[in-house]
Amino acid sequence: MNFRISETVKRLGAREWPVVVALLVPAAAVWGFIALADEVVEGETSHIDTAILLALRTPGNPADPLGPPWLEEVMRDFTALGGTAVLTMIALAAIGFLVMDKKPRAAFAVTVAVSGGLLISTFIKMGIDRARPDLVPHGSYVTTASFPSGHSMMAAVVYLTLAAMLARLRPDWRVRVYILLVAIIVVMLVGVSRVYLGVHWPTDVLAGWTVGSAWAMICWIVTLRLQRSGDVEPQGKT
Repeated sequence: MNFRISETVKRLGAREWPVVVALLVPAAAVWGFIALADEVVEGETSHIDTAILLALRTPGNPADPLGPPWLEEVMRDFTALGGTAVLTMIALAAIGFLVMDKKPRAAFAVTVAVSGGLLISTFIKMGIDRARPDLVPHGSYVTTASFPSGHSMMAAVVYLTLAAMLARLRPDWRVRVYILLVAIIVVMLVGVSRVYLGVHWPTDVLAGWTVGSAWAMICWIVTLRLQRSGDVEPQGKT
């Protein structure tokens, strides 16, 4: 009897420890975000924010970003990858595909991840209400508060969530790593472009990456658990 209980505990531990380890990542990210938000509210990050923002501008001319004119246009292209219109189209396309592929609950999981991320971003912006950078002209149209960067956060939520779902369909670990790496690079480019265009402080982007990645990870873990219990359709099955 004791042997059977011991074997059961071992099997459960073998299945659960990756989940426990995975939960530590979003927990650490949330802790880091809270610490960063506290520093921002107290004004402790203003010096480094200003230094980085001005370092991306021509010395003596804050209106001119570093690099040739085409680089600024490229950065606008990158920043569009985190824009509301683009992310909405990608999310709706993914949800529509899942519905057509007879995975309505998986489609609902993506909907919750994206809409939940948007609500979190909105509430944090309203709560902290940080002003946009006023040291340099804005290279992109903005209307909301600065902290956290909505583009950076929602790019992390959408691209990382979809990349995690897509990666699970591939048996080759190298393909899975490649998919996730591409998503991470896109998210990073979106964030960097926001600072380069002068519409966000660097800590805004860091906060967006942090909380967006944490939320995407949490949603992925929950979806994985629901798939194992049968409440969400397993990947690759109808």
